Amino acid sequence: MDWKKLQNGSDIRGIALEGIEGENVNLTDEITIALAKAFVAWLGEKNGKTAQRVAVGSDSRLSSPALRKAFAEGAAGVGAEVLTFGMASTPAMFMSTVDDTLKVDGAVMVTASHLPWNRNGLKFFTAKGGLEKADIARILELAPQFYNVENKAEGTVKEVDFMQTYCNILVDYIRKGVNVGDEPLKGMKIIVDAGNGAGGFFVHNVLDCLGADTKGSQFLEPDGKFPNHVPNPEDKQAMASICKAVVEQKADLGIIFDTDVDRSAIVDRTGAPINRNALIALIAAVILREHPQSTIVTDSVTSDGLATFIADRKGVHHRFRRGYKNVINESLRLNAEGKESWLAIETSGHAALRENFFLDDGAYLVAKLIVEAACLRKEGKELQDLIAALRQPKESKEVRFKINADDFKAYGEDVLKHIKSEAEKQAGWQIVTPNYEGVRIACKAEDEQGWFLLRQSLHDPVLPLNIESDVKGGVANIEKKVNALLAAFTALEKK
Repeated sequence: MDWKKLQNGSDIRGIALEGIEGENVNLTDEITIALAKAFVAWLGEKNGKTAQRVAVGSDSRLSSPALRKAFAEGAAGVGAEVLTFGMASTPAMFMSTVDDTLKVDGAVMVTASHLPWNRNGLKFFTAKGGLEKADIARILELAPQFYNVENKAEGTVKEVDFMQTYCNILVDYIRKGVNVGDEPLKGMKIIVDAGNGAGGFFVHNVLDCLGADTKGSQFLEPDGKFPNHVPNPEDKQAMASICKAVVEQKADLGIIFDTDVDRSAIVDRTGAPINRNALIALIAAVILREHPQSTIVTDSVTSDGLATFIADRKGVHHRFRRGYKNVINESLRLNAEGKESWLAIETSGHAALRENFFLDDGAYLVAKLIVEAACLRKEGKELQDLIAALRQPKESKEVRFKINADDFKAYGEDVLKHIKSEAEKQAGWQIVTPNYEGVRIACKAEDEQGWFLLRQSLHDPVLPLNIESDVKGGVANIEKKVNALLAAFTALEKK
């Protein structure tokens, strides 16, 4: 067993079920039991306590109930007091660590976000937030000593309905924000697409309590096969589904969550999606009104139009690296240096706000935007009015190059060095600085008028190429020149 293969950045991810050819199970109940014991041991190393209180919850995946039970068994097997929340959201698991009543030392969410039905994983939290890569590496280092070993202590396992507590937090937040009684959303039609993940609670335990009309909400029932569409706000089919539902139901607002509700996107009343750059612009507009001149930290693939939008509102756009932990940690670093930053957000829909523990919480993001929508409604305005000035590119495209080389990291670095050295030899091309990931080039030729970013994938043997242009045909012109520069690298395969 190569335990290191279970690490996926700051999470653990693995194959939990048979059923897809060539994908062998490596996240079993027994392995999960060992990981739970290792997590408890890791907590002891960090906090010095001999007894730990641990919370565990899971998403709607087919393998999640069994893995949740296995984790509880493992943690209790080394003396921990375990609180099991049943089906939960990833943000709720973090919130249990800062809840004054529960006083949980650590929490884990059994989830693999939007990955295929046979996958699963673990996300760990303490009151300081999600664990870092080094923490996951340490847990995996500790785990083998607990594998198939008898329990050494008898802890306890207790069922707790913390999701209701979490929902009450959201309900109270919206009530206070709109400030028009117990049902501040009365008269608003808001529909939700949970993608058969864990997000159905937002309809039943949040919106309905606030008086919203939620008829027409779809795929609220948990189903680990995800039969309707991938629960992912970045997926075109998923977004098309909620956009269509908003139009058909004549809704004021549509909301879509990923499987474990740490990501979200919205749809305006015309059926237009507000995700990726548009979602960042929308929440940035709100944040910059509340916290003028704040720094907005985003991932590396955000558009030039977004940068202009933020600058026009006297904000500072800090384009950083892909990875939700990367943008969160960068925002935390800036604040520690005295540079005020209230928002860290990825185009994927991960959004972490300083006012909410820098937790990437899709439901909290939506709650904040619902408050804004309800307040604008009183003035006869809509959410989309806040981003009317956002300049969207005429064309955009992502191409992914698979690296067929044993040392794909080194090969990818060679490709990036080549592109960087050759870029400024091209007419109208200019290297963008500062830049924290890959190579970003501004393409200023008349028939290009855009930019591209070539970077290494965080975990996979892939070089993603993102291109945007403000002129028709510009993307094709940029792509043609990039392909010519990559022609000598025969280990690259366009996916």
